[in-house]
Amino acid sequence: MLKRNRVVITGMGILAPNGIGNDEFWESLVTGRSGIGPITLFDASDLKSRIAGEVKNFDPHDYIEPELKPKRMARHTQFAYAATMLALEDAGLEISEADLPSPTPIIVGVSTSAMDIIERSISDFDRRGGNGMSPTAVGALTPQAAANAIADRIGARAHAATVSSACPSGLDAVALAADMVRSGAAELAIAGGADAPITKHTFAAFIATGLSSCRNREPEKASRPFDIERDSGVISEGAGMFVLETLERAEARGAKIYLEINGYARQRDRGPDDPASGLADSMRLALANAGRSENDIDYISAYGPGHPVLDAAEVRYIKEVFGERAYSIPISSIKGVTGNPLAAGGPLQLAACALSFRDQIIAPTTNCELPDPECDLDFVPLRARKAKLDCILMNVRGLGGSASSLVVSRPNHR
Repeated sequence: MLKRNRVVITGMGILAPNGIGNDEFWESLVTGRSGIGPITLFDASDLKSRIAGEVKNFDPHDYIEPELKPKRMARHTQFAYAATMLALEDAGLEISEADLPSPTPIIVGVSTSAMDIIERSISDFDRRGGNGMSPTAVGALTPQAAANAIADRIGARAHAATVSSACPSGLDAVALAADMVRSGAAELAIAGGADAPITKHTFAAFIATGLSSCRNREPEKASRPFDIERDSGVISEGAGMFVLETLERAEARGAKIYLEINGYARQRDRGPDDPASGLADSMRLALANAGRSENDIDYISAYGPGHPVLDAAEVRYIKEVFGERAYSIPISSIKGVTGNPLAAGGPLQLAACALSFRDQIIAPTTNCELPDPECDLDFVPLRARKAKLDCILMNVRGLGGSASSLVVSRPNHR
């Protein structure tokens, strides 16, 4: 019988609208301090929705070596690279053959790709014609640019891969990396997700599809998961990258361990008229793959984007899977604070789960002031809650009907 390694997370790097780094990110989640505000990355004055979750006080030169020409990189590539450097530092690892074995998989989930580079290139072409195009644009705008930039820094022993499956992309990337570590294909992997969709044309497209709240006068209250007054989610940006290792390797080097990855599954919705139905199947399969039952789950980190239809649908399928026990499980969505950073959303949830295990605290569902009658579960509204947390289920759902669920546990609790 083939040995199956236990997979743990030992390093995290977070860039989010509500904070850069684990401490600032977690403090804002626990206190409900929102990262949503007026758009500053472009002039949004002529748009119906003018708010988003921008990563604040981010200077790529603080994280990326000058010789790598960070200004030529797409914003999401800058985020992914910076988050990786933070994760390696958090894990106590250097970029060396001693610390990063060969092969080292680098797996990055992206949803919208390099929209800033694409839109800038179109503008350059319109103004100056074909001869005015930047010679670095093609390399910067490809979907794999983020993983390649990280792999280039690590060297020849790195294997780069990109996952694109809408909002679940970042979580799917982590799960793919976990499979490689579990099977023995790699001792250590770096994985996560990044997105930077706050550009004029891209943002206008989200508005046209009804995916951006128009609560412009109160941006900090615009993202309202499960609340009766929610009008839609709030688009945001960010990155979350992780160091994954075998439990044996992590223990041997004395690394701190945030959590263990137990089981994962991805499914599609049962049909276009049944949104988020894939979550019912992904939750069941993730529990089965983790060797867990519904009774083992102490908390559910919900997708909860603040969308009227999707929030209610996720609640419906949680009830379908958990039955009466759904009413006694605490559930929360961090998107009241972070907004929806697409491929980075799952990684930000995963980081929040890791910190919940560390502190035995559930981050609240910020802005859930009056729950929708269709959303009648325990959403930990407004205030953080102390709890005994040994096993958590996470949900992420994306445009096109993709759904992913992950089961994780506190170190030494399996």
